[in-house]
Amino acid sequence: MLNKTQLILLVVILSIGCKPKPEVSHQEVFTTGPENGALLIIGGGASDIFYTKFMELVGGADEPIIVIPTAITSDTIKPKMLERFGNRYANKGFTNVTVLHTRDRDIANSEEFIEPIKQAKGVWFSGGRQWRHADSYLGTKTHEAFNELLNRGGVIAGSSAGATIQGSYLARGDTATNTIMMGSHEEGLNFLTNVAIDQHLFARNRQFDMFEILDNKPELLGIGLDENTGIIVKKDTFTVFGNSYVAIYDGTRWSAERDTIYQLPTGSKQFYLLKEGQKYDLKNRKVILPEN
Repeated sequence: MLNKTQLILLVVILSIGCKPKPEVSHQEVFTTGPENGALLIIGGGASDIFYTKFMELVGGADEPIIVIPTAITSDTIKPKMLERFGNRYANKGFTNVTVLHTRDRDIANSEEFIEPIKQAKGVWFSGGRQWRHADSYLGTKTHEAFNELLNRGGVIAGSSAGATIQGSYLARGDTATNTIMMGSHEEGLNFLTNVAIDQHLFARNRQFDMFEILDNKPELLGIGLDENTGIIVKKDTFTVFGNSYVAIYDGTRWSAERDTIYQLPTGSKQFYLLKEGQKYDLKNRKVILPEN
């Protein structure tokens, strides 16, 4: 039988052990885009409209661009394969294309490897598995060169894995399978801060998977991109571009019909959709309401 003092002590210990984790206010952690330049982030299945938009953003067909095929599945990418990859962009009308690829971080840290990036106006990251991009470039001189490209007004684009790698949190970054949302690789290249980006959203019925991340990291903004749909990010605003929808997971629900933003209770499994032309305020994490 416990005496009064022992009982009080037990209650205190239990209350400490059961104390819930503090909620993180969305206003304490900001999501920001590049101060200069632009991001083109595509949910997979990119049609020609995105290559045309990329060409427009970099300043024309003759501007130098870099394409990065590192996320594709082959562990040993042969020269012929790299040549075919570059020709794909040449066939889209680009006249000054350099293909850069390595799985060796020492090479990614070399001045010789990053020299073409220093001259480029744009970079396009391939689809495949996003962790391969991270393995090769995260924290290297190549990563620094990507950021410098943005700082001087350049453009970084990517589709599928090339979209997710642009965020700070690497969704579906497990080496075993892309169905694990929080896996062996969790850090992206952070061109868009405090965000997790998913792709192939409705095409693969993935629209509720983001909550696996947000339940553990509620400070993040979740963005889900359907195929042939993307966002163009400039500073702290993005504009939806493409044929389908972008899902926003920011703790609110926007009703376009009622022209109202509803604050959701903690743990709610709701999101809302934006379509082409609609804009989003990343820093304040809210849709930019259309002017009447």
